[in-house]
Amino acid sequence: MTSIFTIAIQYEEDVVQARQRTREIAEQLGFDAQDRARLATAVSEIARNAFQYAKNGTVEFSVAGEPQAFLIRIQDQGGGIPDLADVLAGRYTSDTGMGLGIVGIPKLMDFFEIESLPQGTTVTIGKRLSKRTPTFTDSQLQQIRETVIRRSPENPYEEIQRQNQELLRAMAELRKREEELSQLNQELEDTNRGVVALYAELDEKASSLQQVNELKTRFLSNMSHEFRTPLNSILSLSRMLLARMDGDLTVDQEKQVTFIQKAASGLSELVNDLLDLAKVEAGKIEVHPSSFEVSDLFGTLRGMLRPLLVQGSSVALIVEEPEGIPPLYNDEGKIAQILRNFVSNALKFTEQGEVRVSAVQTGHTVTFSVSDTGIGIAPADQERIFEDFMQIESPLQKQVKGTGLGLPLSRKLAELIGGSISVRSQLREGSTFTALIPIIYRDASELTTVVQPIVSVEPTRLPILVVEDHPETLFIYEKHLQESIYQLIATRTLAQARLALQQFRPAAIMLDILLEGQNGWTFLREIKADETSRTIPVLVITIIDNEKQALALGANGFLIKPVDRLPLLNKLNTLITENKPQKILLIDDDLAYRYLVKQLLINTPLSILEAANGQEGLNLAQREQPTAIILDLEMPEIGGFDVLKELKNNSVTQPIPVIIHSSAQLDAEAHSWLVKQSIAIVSKETGSQTTAIAQLQDALVKAGLVLKEEKSHV
Repeated sequence: MTSIFTIAIQYEEDVVQARQRTREIAEQLGFDAQDRARLATAVSEIARNAFQYAKNGTVEFSVAGEPQAFLIRIQDQGGGIPDLADVLAGRYTSDTGMGLGIVGIPKLMDFFEIESLPQGTTVTIGKRLSKRTPTFTDSQLQQIRETVIRRSPENPYEEIQRQNQELLRAMAELRKREEELSQLNQELEDTNRGVVALYAELDEKASSLQQVNELKTRFLSNMSHEFRTPLNSILSLSRMLLARMDGDLTVDQEKQVTFIQKAASGLSELVNDLLDLAKVEAGKIEVHPSSFEVSDLFGTLRGMLRPLLVQGSSVALIVEEPEGIPPLYNDEGKIAQILRNFVSNALKFTEQGEVRVSAVQTGHTVTFSVSDTGIGIAPADQERIFEDFMQIESPLQKQVKGTGLGLPLSRKLAELIGGSISVRSQLREGSTFTALIPIIYRDASELTTVVQPIVSVEPTRLPILVVEDHPETLFIYEKHLQESIYQLIATRTLAQARLALQQFRPAAIMLDILLEGQNGWTFLREIKADETSRTIPVLVITIIDNEKQALALGANGFLIKPVDRLPLLNKLNTLITENKPQKILLIDDDLAYRYLVKQLLINTPLSILEAANGQEGLNLAQREQPTAIILDLEMPEIGGFDVLKELKNNSVTQPIPVIIHSSAQLDAEAHSWLVKQSIAIVSKETGSQTTAIAQLQDALVKAGLVLKEEKSHV
């Protein structure tokens, strides 16, 4: 801090001088006229208070800080301000006007501090120097000090005149701004009137268009129904004639009836497409979601699409076998209809080469693709083909039949089930039509079983509280935790999660940070700040790589979406076991098989206990309480079924997950009972050692064991 000037307040004229000196120093420091007036007014107000209530005081001017600021400190040795808190809060009512200036000054300054004691009051106010003003050195500040000292103070009348000029300038500036604001308001009113008129016109046009569209939809729907009856009659009668039910036909008659049947079939397809289109546009078509496998859908399509291939054609229809795609919960019929339209178009406009159907999972959706090596579509036409009745001119167009409704209908069906359709094509090279379909139909009422919190916690499983607002992700998590020792308890909001924590204590929490309209970071802080929940492991799973922030806020683990089943289970096992020693109990009377299992698990951090018969196994399970048990079914004296019953009837050993490892041939009833009582059933008769290791390790992971050491982040 560099002091520039100090004034003693002993007489009323000193208050005027403090105001003058403030303006002079502010001018030397590069402040504009408006800021000089603000500084002078503030100093005058505080200095007058010091003189009026304390009868004395000092005003010290200085420059301090980086970036530099102009500071003024006014001190007095009066009795202090007894109601300072009320004054600053605006609650104090003064008969003399004391305190009014103090309340207004902070609005004029960048800095304001006040300290009031029985021995006196100190007020420090200040304003930052303009960014355009260069930093002042000590020598430059010394020059300003000398300049101020050399100037003789003006008389009070000149100061009053200057104050009046400043007031007039301020009033003129306010009047100018008021006029500008009035003009701006007038312009806004004119614009608003124009916008209101435009909206009214748009509403009128939209209403007319909606009426026309409704009339078109009603016409198509009614006409389609009216056409269907006679068409079905024509098709039925033509089939009867061709079947010779009423006598034989001549060759010409057979040709004529065949032509009639083909024409009626083509017209029937057109009517069906028109009716579907009308239903979609009228909002009358319903979505019927169900669970199905993509491989089953493709199997049905293969049989359905083979007849579309012309005998002797040089076009191959290839349907790739889908891999790693979870079951879909959507409208299988509408997806099949979309793919049929794609394949039908591809076969029509492909003279040689192949038409390939494939599917891959991309996050929460499945991308169905139909690629061909046909004539392709020009860039200008790639959006037009989705318009109703649109058919692009091409050499093959006249050779094939079509209505121009297949692709528009497919797009509307895809949007209806929450998906979308796109095309990628080049002339003379081929086209790829893509349908992006959600794994789970969002409006499916059946999903409530997935997303609603589970009321009761199963005694033999560890509850995992999942905070996730996407039903698709919850569906995938449920599949990942299925048949493991973990029970998924799903919540879609932080409020539901907090309620769940009041009802039970989870073994771990899986938390998505990016919740719609909610702050997952806040919830993480809450969990770690609360003594009752801070020890619960929290696994943050999100799409953004912000692992450092998650761990810094107390998360115990971090994974990036999408998460595969094995990494998720391994991470949960690691967090829940907290690196505690893990041991498994191997109950098998065959020494060779016990040795084989130990060799399969030689590279894991597990301790292995062995029991050569059922009774020894029950005793060890009671005494050692292992993390998991691997049990053979075929043993002398006490067999595996009896051992499993004893384990599940004993309160000490009931929670221990059991893996059945046997070569016994099981009937349906025995297999069903074992599935309910055990965590997994692994056959001893596997084809290779690699398969055996994979199956056993998968079962152990489901049982909650950590098969490889992970570095702790905590």
